[in-house]
Amino acid sequence: MSHDHHDERPELTPEQLAAALNPPSGRNGGDLVVETLQGLGATTVFGLPGQHALGMFDALRRSSLGYIGLRVENNAGFAADAYGRVTGEVAPLLLSTGPGALTSLAALQEAAAASAPVLAISSQIPVAGLGGGRHGYLHELRDQKASFRDIVKSVHTVRTASQIPSAIAAAWESALTAPHGPVWVEIPQDVLLAGTTLPVVTAMDATPREVHARPELIAVAAHLLSNAERPAIIAGGGVVRSDASGKLRALAEKIGAPVVTTFGGKGAFPWEHPLSLQSWLEDRHTTDFLEDADVLLVVGSGLGELSSNYYTFAPRGRVVQIEADAGKLESNHPALGIHADARDALADLLEAVTPREDPTAAERVRELLGRVRDRIDAQERTLEQHLLGEIRAALPDTSPSFWDMTILAYWAWSAFDARHPNTMHSAQGAGGLGYGFPAAIGAAAADRTKPVLAVSGDGGAMYSIAELATARQYDLPVTWLIVDDGGYGILREYMTDAFGEATGTELSRPDFVALAESFGVPAVRTSPETLAADLAKSFAQPGPSVVVLPALLRMFEPTHL
Repeated sequence: MSHDHHDERPELTPEQLAAALNPPSGRNGGDLVVETLQGLGATTVFGLPGQHALGMFDALRRSSLGYIGLRVENNAGFAADAYGRVTGEVAPLLLSTGPGALTSLAALQEAAAASAPVLAISSQIPVAGLGGGRHGYLHELRDQKASFRDIVKSVHTVRTASQIPSAIAAAWESALTAPHGPVWVEIPQDVLLAGTTLPVVTAMDATPREVHARPELIAVAAHLLSNAERPAIIAGGGVVRSDASGKLRALAEKIGAPVVTTFGGKGAFPWEHPLSLQSWLEDRHTTDFLEDADVLLVVGSGLGELSSNYYTFAPRGRVVQIEADAGKLESNHPALGIHADARDALADLLEAVTPREDPTAAERVRELLGRVRDRIDAQERTLEQHLLGEIRAALPDTSPSFWDMTILAYWAWSAFDARHPNTMHSAQGAGGLGYGFPAAIGAAAADRTKPVLAVSGDGGAMYSIAELATARQYDLPVTWLIVDDGGYGILREYMTDAFGEATGTELSRPDFVALAESFGVPAVRTSPETLAADLAKSFAQPGPSVVVLPALLRMFEPTHL
């Protein structure tokens, strides 16, 4: 049976035909970019202008798109990443050529690792310079896209104005096909600047391909889980991104399976649920519990370094792995690999499994969490646990939080209760510094109605100081908690443990309170005793604020060594 798609295309009304035949004057390639983005449903774009990209930025003026301009391209990338994570929508990121483009690379690596749908649209040198000749254009690279190809999901080079809508639509579809991820479009300067008489871009379609589970694999997985004696579930970031936490909970309850969430999957399962193993993955007791499962369902996780307690995890039972990224299927452990979107596959499994009663499951979970708690309590890390409790008490349940690579964040990965799915985010995908504050800016731009928290150390904070100006300029409700320990705290700890002393970890730094105030951002120096009150006050006031906590924190002892 053949389908003629042309039958489904709407006919143009006489008014639409007239508009197509007589497009408004004064448009250029940049207008085709913003018209295509609008037609695909974008409302907000992030970026930073540069000489070759001015055609795109000028066109923003003639569009209804909101623009958030950051001060460093890498930070603009982090903001777009967060916008993509919290909305599940494509986050356009407008960049210039060469240095501007390359400065975004670390942010795009994080977006790729965290499956955030970022659509980077960069300018390029003029068409005559493409192809690797050495013409000496400003910002010229031999092959700009080669620097991005190994990081993003897809690259798209445009050479004529008529290619712009299709290239952006193809990239958009790629970004939103599971697993989500960053994509790269580059458009030469002269194509962006040249006038165009093409009709205004209106009817755009870039519906992502759905990644369905094969039914015979679901049948086998359902059989294994229904007949398991000690099933367990590891829920990763794929559960959060596919909005599958409700399906996960229903499945866990139907088969009586304890659930642990990875650090990328925070909030995927209710923290205080009787079947919740919480997120203590860097813990031998948890590792032992998961190894003892006779059937282990892994959903939306590749079981990488952190999720496998540094590759010490060696499951003894059957593993069933549901993963939208085909490259992660069985990449670390043999499994029944099911290439599928988490939500889709969990819905299929939920229908296919038969209910099983397990009166011991909740008790085994309670025992495990007790053992974990005893281990941590024996290390007398009371300050770190107190601070997490204070932050949790002050932060509204539905407010998102963004954690930089800092000791308090490493505690939060394991110990913080993310009370809703998709509210707690960190840079643990790629592990680069400077994520927290610019990411919080991106989330606040997506929803200005609730306060957003960013948590950084003083070292990571120095990567993002410039964005205090951005938060102030757009009056975004971001509270930035800076834990100041005078250096790269975790590296100081690693080096001291490994070599007896640390090198390169001690940092001179500014008076963060005075610095924030110089940007017109209210700031306060707090203490462990006043942290909750100071945070609550910051969350309650409009616009950005900074809370500085001088504190020397330590990690809990690892169990993988």
